[in-house]
Amino acid sequence: MHDPQTITILLQRCREGDSDSFDELIPVVYHELKRIAHRQLARWRPGQTLNTTALVHESYARLARNAGVDLDNRKHFYAVAARAMRSVVVDYARSLFADKRSGIRADIDLASLPDDGPARAEQVVAVDQLLEKLEALDAQMARIVECRFFAAYTLDETAEALNISRRTVQRKWQRGRAWLAAMGSEAGQ
Repeated sequence: MHDPQTITILLQRCREGDSDSFDELIPVVYHELKRIAHRQLARWRPGQTLNTTALVHESYARLARNAGVDLDNRKHFYAVAARAMRSVVVDYARSLFADKRSGIRADIDLASLPDDGPARAEQVVAVDQLLEKLEALDAQMARIVECRFFAAYTLDETAEALNISRRTVQRKWQRGRAWLAAMGSEAGQ
């Protein structure tokens, strides 16, 4: 286990233009990214083609393409990693039902995903699309939903990643879930 300061130092070196620092970050953050990916994919049925290792590697590749982005510290890094995982999972979900859909109509239930693979994929894509709308209304709430739903962060992990209080996360998570459920049922009508 590496000292949290190690991540911050490597990110600082990256911001300063040290091209090797992001590659040095891989072994430092790999275990944590794999833990996050495992929790996220635990919601999906066994047998899907996207596995924990693939999710980590693809997310990290997306992060590496933006290695020059100002990442302040490990908390910020993991929040951005959650966003990268969201992108990978949504792309995967889109590919599962791309030929079968005529429009998003999923009922949104952030507590559980449907058992059926295409229905599950449809809900993931629906949440992603609604998050784009939510971000325009309340960017912090959108980040909270993203951390909780796509990265499967706990309330405490979300608070730490976003550098806000647990109470704020709890309150906005409840409001975000209600907003998404309402918007999801409106879209299905």
